[in-house]
Amino acid sequence: MQSRSYSTRTVSDKDVKREWFIVDADGATLGRMTTKIASVLRGKHKPTFTPNMDCGDYVIVINSKKVRMTGKKMTDRPLVRYTGHPGGQRFATPAELIEKNPNKLIEHAVKGMLPKSSLGDKVFTKLFIYEGAEHPHAAQKPKAL
Repeated sequence: MQSRSYSTRTVSDKDVKREWFIVDADGATLGRMTTKIASVLRGKHKPTFTPNMDCGDYVIVINSKKVRMTGKKMTDRPLVRYTGHPGGQRFATPAELIEKNPNKLIEHAVKGMLPKSSLGDKVFTKLFIYEGAEHPHAAQKPKAL
């Protein structure tokens, strides 16, 4: 009987090599940028990707205030959240959200693309978003994504 020449490998935490990437959101389209960010946070770009493990990399996003959306989405698309109380449904447009806290729009988009579990929460902690062009992670020597 012949044996298989391949087998499924699972990666342990000590085998995962984490890197740092930087993304400049200046003029970038929100959806296209956040899909790449979510993929890198998950580790799907690596050949050793394991769905039930956190094997992704760290991502730094700068210039979050300058992100763009195509068409009239910035003013016409409502983002809905719920306070948890009766009648607590709140609506805001992306333009209003950027005015208050520009990081929230990118956080909202990326979080929606991650798993809705404790793994997704763990992966989300590796995302760092900054309003301006400066960030405190220069020592990690991030590469451009």
